[in-house]
Amino acid sequence: MPTVLVVDDEPIVRDVVVRYLERDGYTTRQAATGDEARRMLEGEPPSLVVLDVMLPGIDGLELCRWIRSHSQVPIVMLTARGEEADRIVGLELGADDYLTKPFSPRELTVRVRNLLRRTVQAPSGAPRTITFGDVAVDEAAREVRKGGELLALTLKEFDLLMFFAANPRRVFSRDQLMDRVWGYQAAFDTGTVTVHIRRLRKKIEDDASHPSHLETVFGAGYRFTP
Repeated sequence: MPTVLVVDDEPIVRDVVVRYLERDGYTTRQAATGDEARRMLEGEPPSLVVLDVMLPGIDGLELCRWIRSHSQVPIVMLTARGEEADRIVGLELGADDYLTKPFSPRELTVRVRNLLRRTVQAPSGAPRTITFGDVAVDEAAREVRKGGELLALTLKEFDLLMFFAANPRRVFSRDQLMDRVWGYQAAFDTGTVTVHIRRLRKKIEDDASHPSHLETVFGAGYRFTP
């Protein structure tokens, strides 16, 4: 079974999250500080990290930055209610999803399940290689190359790009993308889709400030043009 590392300095939060994850069949590990979590990550990497922003020692944002420099393991950030800046920074650093405290443990397990399901599931039908410009997307290998150079995409960056590439020239709203790519409907968007689009543009576009592939359709959403 997948292993989830839960990093939070509040014992009650860790206990509740762990109980719900283990009830869903996951193996769990726990860390109360960023330094402890880093030592665990340097040893045996987990399948996914649930990471609180506010931690003693190395905080969650710094640890997220360190994780992304070494691994593409999925990350779900936990942030305090109202701290939108932390959420946006966490997403910019490479987090795949986030929840604000207080949160529903059931909702967290759904987010974890959706992320891990997309990590391990085999592509349906014949795997595709989609090319546009000097970019090649290999569905089977979950690899993206630009000009022959391998790009370091996170789990959700790849899923989002693959979804767009499989649906060229169609316009999708933020809500539709949350539903189709993240696997749930968000009551309101606080930057998840926007930040992932921005991160993707920096990696696949020749000029991220004037994108030729991932286009914004003002008032409607986003469109992918090969």
